[in-house]
Amino acid sequence: MMKTMTTAMTLIVSAGMVSADDFTFRIGAGHPSAPAAYVSDMENFFVPEVIKRAEAAGHTVTFVQAYGGSIAGVAETLESVQNGVLDIGGYCMCFEPAKLFLHNFPYYAPFGPQDSNDAIAAARATYDAVPWLTEQFENEYSQVLLGLHGWDNYHLGTTEPWDTIEDLQGVKIAGAGPNLPWIEFAGGVPVQSTFPEGYLSLSTGVYDGWLILPSAYFGFKYHEPSPHYKLVGFGAVGINALTMNQRKFDSLPADLQTILMEVGAAYEAQAGESLNARQAWGLNGLTEAGATITELSADTRTAWAQSLVGFPNQQAKEADGRGMPGTEVLNAYLSAISDAGIEMPVEYAID
Repeated sequence: MMKTMTTAMTLIVSAGMVSADDFTFRIGAGHPSAPAAYVSDMENFFVPEVIKRAEAAGHTVTFVQAYGGSIAGVAETLESVQNGVLDIGGYCMCFEPAKLFLHNFPYYAPFGPQDSNDAIAAARATYDAVPWLTEQFENEYSQVLLGLHGWDNYHLGTTEPWDTIEDLQGVKIAGAGPNLPWIEFAGGVPVQSTFPEGYLSLSTGVYDGWLILPSAYFGFKYHEPSPHYKLVGFGAVGINALTMNQRKFDSLPADLQTILMEVGAAYEAQAGESLNARQAWGLNGLTEAGATITELSADTRTAWAQSLVGFPNQQAKEADGRGMPGTEVLNAYLSAISDAGIEMPVEYAID
């Protein structure tokens, strides 16, 4: 009888070991899914891919999806992942200019990669070269970096037409934050803002332009109050992060941890093509909507870049002064761009 009971208990325990485990993750972002590629890819790539791979491994994963700031706004997502309000969050590091100052390094070297594949690759090469960038998420903000994403090529939309840097003197132009010095160096008046505020602010004259990518300019319908879109080519940037709360991650079985890391890497790997497609979608949409699209002359672009020639070194030294490896990171990023054969209109130097 004892042997029979022991055998039965063993079968029950074994059955429990191979039965499906149920996990629920709260995932969110401050931007809505449709206009923001990094959020669309969270919803349409990351979430279903995790569910599929987890199911194959014997786990049932359910996502509670909260985009468009329904749980955390664009400047709140880092903290929401840190404190566990969100298990997984996607966010532009541009909205954390203090806490993630150095992670904004792609903004500190403007006129870089024009193709989003190159931008994501250069950012990844920098993270690999300087592990501090990845480790800071865990050491200071209690979260695991699952993957990078970004924005497609930045240009400039305005309510009125312009052709030279002189035309921008005193013009109020909005941006995310770390890229506002691009405007300041050109003599414009930088105004920090967020995408959800843009339409009304452009309509009412709070500012007169946006430093923005075509996918967002069209997606948020900025072309309606501000119909002039100038192709400047400030560059695409690998500046968005997908992270997971460290405590939640550590509580998971090892195979599910591996799945999340692998799908995070796959999310990053497809980001460049996704962003390039979104760039084309935005430009086509603007054209069909009747926006006026023009291209900045090469001479004016070079002059603008020349005004920013000391900016990367300035930001590197600022980071160094904050106890961060600023010089190392900016040198690694510029080397990654150079190694990829990407030519910039000026040569940046970090001393």
